[in-house]
Amino acid sequence: MSVDGEKEYPLSLVGRVAVLARTGLIMGVVVAALSFPLAAVAGLGLKASVDRIDSQAERLPDAAPAQTSRVFAADGTTLISQFYDENRVQTPLSAISPNMTRAIVAAEDARFYDHHGVDVKGVARAFVANRRSGEVSQGASTLTMQYVRNVLRDSARTPEEVRAATEQTGVRKLREIQLAVSVEQKMGKSEILERYLNVVYFGHQAYGIAAAAQVYFSKSPADLSLGEAAMVAGLVQAPSAYDPAGDQTAATTRRNYILDRMAELNYVSRPVADEAKAQPITLRLSEPPSDCAAAHGNWGFFCDLFKTWWSEQSAFGASPQERLNRLRRGGYNVVTSLDAGLQAGAERHVTAKEPTSSPFAHGLVAIEPGTGRVKAMAVNRVYSTDQSGNGRVADQKGRPTKAVGNYPNTVNPLLGGGDLPGFQAGSTFKLFTMLAALDRNLPLSTSIYSPQRYRSQYPSAPGGPASCGTRWCPSNATAAMTGQHTMWSGFGKSVNTYFVQLEQQVGADRAVAMAERLGLRWRTSIDSTQASKDKAAGWGAFTLGVADTTPLEMANAYATIAADGSYCEPLPVLSITGPDGKPVTMPGAKAGDKRVEVAAPRCRQALRPEVARAAVDAARCTTGYGAANKSACGGWSTAPTVYPLVKRPVAGKTGTTDNNQAAWFVGITPSLAVASFIADPDNPLHAVGAANHNKPIQSAAETLRDAVSGGPVRNFTPPAEATAYGPKGSPTRGKSTRPGPKVSTNP
Repeated sequence: MSVDGEKEYPLSLVGRVAVLARTGLIMGVVVAALSFPLAAVAGLGLKASVDRIDSQAERLPDAAPAQTSRVFAADGTTLISQFYDENRVQTPLSAISPNMTRAIVAAEDARFYDHHGVDVKGVARAFVANRRSGEVSQGASTLTMQYVRNVLRDSARTPEEVRAATEQTGVRKLREIQLAVSVEQKMGKSEILERYLNVVYFGHQAYGIAAAAQVYFSKSPADLSLGEAAMVAGLVQAPSAYDPAGDQTAATTRRNYILDRMAELNYVSRPVADEAKAQPITLRLSEPPSDCAAAHGNWGFFCDLFKTWWSEQSAFGASPQERLNRLRRGGYNVVTSLDAGLQAGAERHVTAKEPTSSPFAHGLVAIEPGTGRVKAMAVNRVYSTDQSGNGRVADQKGRPTKAVGNYPNTVNPLLGGGDLPGFQAGSTFKLFTMLAALDRNLPLSTSIYSPQRYRSQYPSAPGGPASCGTRWCPSNATAAMTGQHTMWSGFGKSVNTYFVQLEQQVGADRAVAMAERLGLRWRTSIDSTQASKDKAAGWGAFTLGVADTTPLEMANAYATIAADGSYCEPLPVLSITGPDGKPVTMPGAKAGDKRVEVAAPRCRQALRPEVARAAVDAARCTTGYGAANKSACGGWSTAPTVYPLVKRPVAGKTGTTDNNQAAWFVGITPSLAVASFIADPDNPLHAVGAANHNKPIQSAAETLRDAVSGGPVRNFTPPAEATAYGPKGSPTRGKSTRPGPKVSTNP
């Protein structure tokens, strides 16, 4: 008969007993034929066999075999990476070439369609062969028995269970026979064949026919030719011995044997078989990516963020390790938020300005306001654990030391999403002070005279940075900043002494709390201590960005103001479906509720919309775009080149740390937030210098331009007049008053 059909066995009670009787009679023969102790089957009669089969049938695990989880970019087709313990993709029989089904039957169980789980003729053949050789030279396993063995192995949870499923003993063989008979009573031949082809091992970490077709020929199992199918089928018996990548002669001999068997069984004609035998084995080997080190291109840093995020989701298990095990075995299909085009452009922008050979890390993160979805993560580093060719750590003056640096190769999460504390972000932190002030109903027009140097109320150790006696006395970057400022001009020009005085008005503890409200976390003991309830009110330097943070956190904080105050957790995914094709939901979720899908944005209103809009209006001054009242910005800013490059409504903030040790820029449009930085992760004292402070501005601006180019123009919503000028204010600028720190709400 043709193997494409399915021979069913609707057994009556009498027929079932007959099958079991025959099975009971041959069990001892099988064991003897395979040189197993006869004691294992002594005394078993028909009734014992029936009882044993029924009891064992309940013990065959029905758990699905481990499957590969695949992670794609936002387009749903660009593969980022795969995660697997066993490289396997579940494939229905309808998607497998008939060449393959015929070849595997010819290779492993020619009487598959004629037996009920145990091949009597095969048992007799094995008995004769083993008696002649004096050892176990042949087995008698059918495809069904092999399927049972694989299921028992895959479902094993302990080393003892693995040994019980695979060891060469009479007990194991007897159990396989019993379970095989039970399986044949419950499943049709096609279902057994499909399951078998999805669990069996083909070598090269390929479990199942889909993985094997991809690994050896870079194609789907539906497209396997006759010769390819015969070669793959030949691997089951001994994957290493018949590996075509290692021994073409052995693989060809085995393939040709199977082609001959297919001709003998009339699965193919003799001329067709001979034609296939005459063809050389032509491989197109492809090593399937696994985990983030093998991610597409240089997307390992985003992949690492995804993996960290996954390990934190309770929907996938009770612990991080259990969740990662589910990722490697669960057969999930993940579509991430990574925009392949935007990512490619971001990588070009950062590496064009700072090569991978530089000790300075230059990178950026792009996040979508209103969803928290991470659209790009690019840095001038190679995601790799191989540091054999890495450069040396630079000392404070840029001279190489003996220590090996993390460039160009590293797996450190330089952009965020891991345990590294990050980098000081300088004046980008002025946002949190401004938001705290706006949140307490101080208007944007709050006017403060800002001298070149200011003696603050905050304490400082004598001789400490910017100290004057026992007080902290910060200075502005240039004398040109001296004068009367509002939040607009103070933010656009980054006037330190304005923001220190504003911080005194609202309280440094409120600025710290605002940063925490927008997602910042303190990862160093110094920052944690300073941000504590007892210390935060005295942390005056906080507004100048002395705490460590990451580009991921800063992009998301600024995305919050771009989204009218809606804070969304950073999210690296668009959708996650299980092997059943259904979206994965949070524990306890009701069916069909898309809001509780694991991949759904998780947002909360962190700021009043008016507060967020006012902050954006001030941030427009920085980029050259200008506030809603164009005259409010004060004539110049720290990043005026951004708007001419982006050519769309854009806001943002520059940031540099003491002695130019690091430089930042965070830019926002209504549809994207980008945080870019440059610093030396190996030695923060190795200053990037003033010459490099424009690089984050340029890379972020170019990425924003790429994102909005060609799309419709989206505008920011201006704040209400009362938020901008106070309840009795007006856009008309009044006279400046030199003495400060008095606060005036009407400039």
